Amino acid sequence: MTNHTECDLLVVGSGAAGLACAIRAKKRGLDVVVLEKEPVFGGTTALSGGVLWIPLNLHGRKQNPQDSVETVRTYMQQETGAFYDEEAVTAFIDNGPKMVEFFERETDMHFVPTLYPDYHPNVPGGVAIGRSILAEPFDIRRLGPDMARLKLPLKTITFMGMMFNSSNADLKHFFQATQSLTSFVYVAKRLLNHMKELLLYRRAIHVTSGNALAARLAKSALDLGIPILTSTPVQQLSLDNGRVTGVQVGGPEGARTLRARHGVVLACGGFPHDLQRIAQAYPHLQRGGEHLSPTPQSNTGDGVRMAEQMGADVALRYKDAAAWMPVSEVPYGSGETGVFPHLLDRYKPGVIGVMRDGRRFCNESNSYHDVGVDMIAAAQRHGSGQDTVMWLVCDRTTLGKYGLGFVKPSPMPIGRFLRNGYLVEGSTLADLAQACGIDPAGLEATVQNYNQGAVRGVDEQFGRGTTAFNRYLADPNQQPNPCVAPIEKGPFYAVKVVMGDLGTFDGIQTTVVGEVKRTDGSVIEGLYAVGNDRASIMGGNYPGAGITHGPNMTFGYVTANHIADKAQA
Repeated sequence: MTNHTECDLLVVGSGAAGLACAIRAKKRGLDVVVLEKEPVFGGTTALSGGVLWIPLNLHGRKQNPQDSVETVRTYMQQETGAFYDEEAVTAFIDNGPKMVEFFERETDMHFVPTLYPDYHPNVPGGVAIGRSILAEPFDIRRLGPDMARLKLPLKTITFMGMMFNSSNADLKHFFQATQSLTSFVYVAKRLLNHMKELLLYRRAIHVTSGNALAARLAKSALDLGIPILTSTPVQQLSLDNGRVTGVQVGGPEGARTLRARHGVVLACGGFPHDLQRIAQAYPHLQRGGEHLSPTPQSNTGDGVRMAEQMGADVALRYKDAAAWMPVSEVPYGSGETGVFPHLLDRYKPGVIGVMRDGRRFCNESNSYHDVGVDMIAAAQRHGSGQDTVMWLVCDRTTLGKYGLGFVKPSPMPIGRFLRNGYLVEGSTLADLAQACGIDPAGLEATVQNYNQGAVRGVDEQFGRGTTAFNRYLADPNQQPNPCVAPIEKGPFYAVKVVMGDLGTFDGIQTTVVGEVKRTDGSVIEGLYAVGNDRASIMGGNYPGAGITHGPNMTFGYVTANHIADKAQA
């Protein structure tokens, strides 16, 4: 089938969920084609941290042999609350480890263990290690000419295009480069190798995190002969006697119809840039507030929309319809801007977050999603209307050690960030507050109260540093509490933070095996959904690092098995 007009299975989307489904289906004997609207493949996955939350995986069992099905189930019950789905959780627990073993055994996919604790390790069933794994770094030259089709990583979280591994051990070297000879040598080698790559290839070649996950999956798919047709947007599903039989696509070759004998799998990345749907789903947008998503602009809810046109149930149920991520807007110049996700700075000692009233409202060292939930609630509680905004504040010592947002630590210069307004400076806290539009008295009182405990390594208001996860991304050299240090030495600095997301949680209602359900509970024959198009098993909560990729790849694997079983029956 060289023209790809007919196959067994069409997968719409080239992120981790879609490629996992395609690869497993191909290995089960189906003829599979992947369709991607962008000229590059990888989707949101290529921009992500590349971590998978897979309890009881073969790597995690070595780290935490005491973990058990019962413990995982308890944690899932605690985390998902009213949305706990016994059948789906059982399928996830049973198939997650099998999925990992399959990909490591039969494809170019390799994982490494991480030291990530669950995000709520103190909750019943939570653990301090053993459930999150990471895609192993990858040399994308192995993709051959398809290397040019791999989506570039998110610009705001690279350094001159160089990627940092999601492993905390890798990042620590960069923060300690001016304090440790070992770290300095490590960073110098990384920079030297990266400069060579830029000279030779004009992009990073040794990729990490989500770029490595996307690249390894794409290499595995291409090696199996699975076509990944980029620049091929799906415009509509084809329906024949109540069954989805294919799709209508556009692109350089013009409009045409592709048929699929055994079904179409929607893996389009959810709806983070469907402006109409997020206006209904996001509470801060309902109040007229601001939202910036670092996800691909092409994630406009195509899968959800097409399923809805077929009569699918896409009613929004979750209170938190997305994985919230506090972000800041980075001005690059000439009108170009980027979105910076605040993944690391909030955990560092000497950084606090305040609202317009100058007061703290949460434990800044909690997960990005939890801080986002608290931001939305605080703005609503304080009656700030459109203003779901946090200011991250620190002093010159903290800025020099860790940076703040897109601003890098010393010895990198900060002048351009002061000039373009991304970083705000004040010789005193009152000056800083006035420059930011924060209540000066509120900020001064907040810092004074915070410092009283901080000098002893204690956060008396919100308990920063009291969980393994709080401490994981902090500074172990700061004792007795790696998350807490006083804010003392001016000048003082701040970065404005607004609400963003890492992708949507809510979406198409499916059976456990991915069959798309109508509003009456019946299934639409021939139509399946995986990844962020499908409503998350987590019910709008965020229990640990990789709770998107882990379930997404697992249920992509499950859906492929179901389709293959039906085809071969």
